[in-house]
Amino acid sequence: MSLKKRKRITKISNDGKKYPKLTIQQALDLAISGKRAEGCRERTVKDYIKMWRYFTDWLYANYEVEYIDELTAEVFREYINYMKHDKKRYDTHKVIHTDNRKVGLADTTININLRTLRSIFNHLQREEIIQVNPMERVKLLRQDIDLTNCLEDEEVKAILQQPKLRDFVGFRDFVAINLLLDSGLRIRELVSLRIADIDFQSRFITISPDRSKNRKPRLVPISTHVTKLVLQLVNENKANFKSDLIFLTSYGDPLTTIHFNKRLKHYADKAGVKGKKVSAHVYRHTWAKNMILNGCDVFTLQKIGGWADIRTMRRYIQMDVKEMRKSHDEYSPLNKLKRTR
Repeated sequence: MSLKKRKRITKISNDGKKYPKLTIQQALDLAISGKRAEGCRERTVKDYIKMWRYFTDWLYANYEVEYIDELTAEVFREYINYMKHDKKRYDTHKVIHTDNRKVGLADTTININLRTLRSIFNHLQREEIIQVNPMERVKLLRQDIDLTNCLEDEEVKAILQQPKLRDFVGFRDFVAINLLLDSGLRIRELVSLRIADIDFQSRFITISPDRSKNRKPRLVPISTHVTKLVLQLVNENKANFKSDLIFLTSYGDPLTTIHFNKRLKHYADKAGVKGKKVSAHVYRHTWAKNMILNGCDVFTLQKIGGWADIRTMRRYIQMDVKEMRKSHDEYSPLNKLKRTR
């Protein structure tokens, strides 16, 4: 689909109350300043700025617009259509060749963009910088639930056989994968782990508020087996490096999320895992679903996993038809009565 170039937007009239006449950039600057004052992480602030730039690049290429109060819900719906049908994926990527880029963003990616824009406009309205919030009537896209974003038991077993345990990098990755499967840590929580974060006696990891996604501290229990593996890696690090970080490169530098996700993909490819984009996030899904299947209640899972909203957690534990059949056969009241006859 395409838009007519440089269309003029009709201004929104107000109710007589005085609202500042701000340009789009001035409004963004105020919103970002407010977000920083609220204690928003700098990484999140950068995401706000990046998503806003994506939107305004498209906006200025298609509309004659200067002021924030000129934006309407219709403009954002046009933007959604552009993202869904016209935008090339990775169009700012330095490595991926243009010919290999698919057209149209995934619904999940579009919704991330929309949530960011909505957060900015909610702030502007709350602070009475704008009278009308154009994002109020803009709905998120409905997303199909992906039932393939978890690893099967056989896939996990095959992956765990891939790292070379006699090699530092291989053993480090083996420990990290085991820890992900045992704890459900987010990737940033994993790579930022320090020795002092783990109580090796009680077998608890402490995730501090500054590293937790929802800014709340939490305790994460780990198994005896994984505790021993982590302690072995710590001793290996102490013999070679001075850093108190647990997951390091072979040069003693901090392991990055990008590099570690590449390692996870490498092992999945070697193990023959097909049709899945294996990342640390997939391991978190796998952990959550298996915790439920093994009998963990949802409230304990929510507390360990650090989800502020139980609705978010529910997306992690969707079951396929085979698992529903197994659970039904095991827990059906009628089957239970038959077994007691």
